Amino acid sequence: MASHGPSQVRNVLFIMADQLRRDYLSCYGHPTLHTPNIDALAKSGVRFDCAYVQGPVCGSSRMSYYTGRYVSSHGAIWNFVPISLRERGLGDYLRPHGIRTAVAGKTHVEADLSEMARLGVDVLGERGELAAELGFEPFERDDGCWPSGFVNKDNRYAAFLAHEGYRSANPWHDYANSALGPNGETLSGWEMRHAHLPARVKAEHAETPYLTSRAIDFIREQGDAPWCLHLSYIKPHWPYVAPAPYHGMYTARDVVRAQRNEIERTENAHPVMRGFQQFSGAQNFAQEAIRTHVIPAYMGLVKQLDDEIGRLMAWLRQAGQLEDTMIVFCSDHGDYLGDHYLAEKELFHDTVARVPFMIYDPRRAADRTRGTVQSQLVEAIDVVPTILDAFGVAGPSHVLEGRSLQPLLHGEAVNEWRDAAFSEMNYAFRDFVRDRTGQPIDRCHGYMVRDERWKCVFFDDLRAQLFDLENDPGEYRDLGADADYAAVRERLRERLFDWLRRRKMHPTVSYQRMAAWTRKEQEAGIQICAW
Repeated sequence: MASHGPSQVRNVLFIMADQLRRDYLSCYGHPTLHTPNIDALAKSGVRFDCAYVQGPVCGSSRMSYYTGRYVSSHGAIWNFVPISLRERGLGDYLRPHGIRTAVAGKTHVEADLSEMARLGVDVLGERGELAAELGFEPFERDDGCWPSGFVNKDNRYAAFLAHEGYRSANPWHDYANSALGPNGETLSGWEMRHAHLPARVKAEHAETPYLTSRAIDFIREQGDAPWCLHLSYIKPHWPYVAPAPYHGMYTARDVVRAQRNEIERTENAHPVMRGFQQFSGAQNFAQEAIRTHVIPAYMGLVKQLDDEIGRLMAWLRQAGQLEDTMIVFCSDHGDYLGDHYLAEKELFHDTVARVPFMIYDPRRAADRTRGTVQSQLVEAIDVVPTILDAFGVAGPSHVLEGRSLQPLLHGEAVNEWRDAAFSEMNYAFRDFVRDRTGQPIDRCHGYMVRDERWKCVFFDDLRAQLFDLENDPGEYRDLGADADYAAVRERLRERLFDWLRRRKMHPTVSYQRMAAWTRKEQEAGIQICAW
């Protein structure tokens, strides 16, 4: 992609990959997993090297991406926690300006059904549906299917699989995320021992190409009307099952060495981290034989994602849509894959909290920054203000907590930028951690503050974690109990306190209304305590 020279952005394509690690893209340094199509997107725009999510788990991270607000502000602290009905998402800002805003893929938005019921909001009506989806039109809402006994929403992908001849009560599980055994039996993708086998669907019928095709369907529908599409890929999130030929593209020789050190699992290690290390999945990934068995499938899923990004970009180019479409590419968090003797996500190591993030801006003003790498600290909450800025839509300053990245995209001088990034987690939902720490369920919150050199994590009543990113970029040596670094911890504690004091906790009243209130009283004839 190259500069097309428009002065305005007409459309925005907001792409997110679920559980995609930044260092599993070649533009971020992976030595054997080549991702030329995502790399091309970075070369045509700006690649951000220090981008952090506001929550290292799907739900809380995505709610911050979609609202432009920190976790403490929007309140959705973990997966399946309803997002308050008062919160507004990206579509709520754009739709009044005639910009159709929809999702194709996963959002993890959990509707505030109790509040909707209290207010008599019909969740099946148009307004109720938009409220339940945090402002996204559910063109293709697809969070994936689940095993029997858990959450299963209407799923068009399952219907698509059935139409293609994959017949079962749950084709998502039985075909897209399972392999075929030697006697014709279904080998569940939930069991990582089967990760080396191909999924039972053809590559073109897997989840990633399906969502690409649905995105193309949406864009084709728009004609000349402006649009904003959130294309949210489900993969490379587990189950770690890839279709042929992607399942066999990589071997144990392609698996990079785990980022871990024995000092991280001593009895003196932080109790929260030790609790997560006791999780059975973490103990599995702590075994090198399992890592080298599973990670090639993860890599295959990333490779298929890159191929589908290439297919989508080729279609956009042919359709003339690249000339005025901004493209944002990111992930909601990474995946430990055995790093730090951990699995999944939920803590704040760069493996998880620092994500791939790049933006292609088609405007002439962005020509000077194409192909550059930006080292400023950016956060997931910056996406909404950046997209609003691109469309020329003013966002409410008393609500949005992110900053538009447009100055960085256009190479403009920025006098003041953030000096720290923040993220939050909550382990109250994980009894194997909560029980180990002995903390009550209301004292299980963690806050990360990361400045240019240091990363400090504060866990309510427990001691802090502290990492010197300059001398220990792997984040192995925890200095949270080292008396020599007490002053550093205290400085970062004060920085965190300053951040907490600045949260935008009153989104129902604007700053303009607050500033004009006394004058309004006087003009109305209200004379308080007059003589």
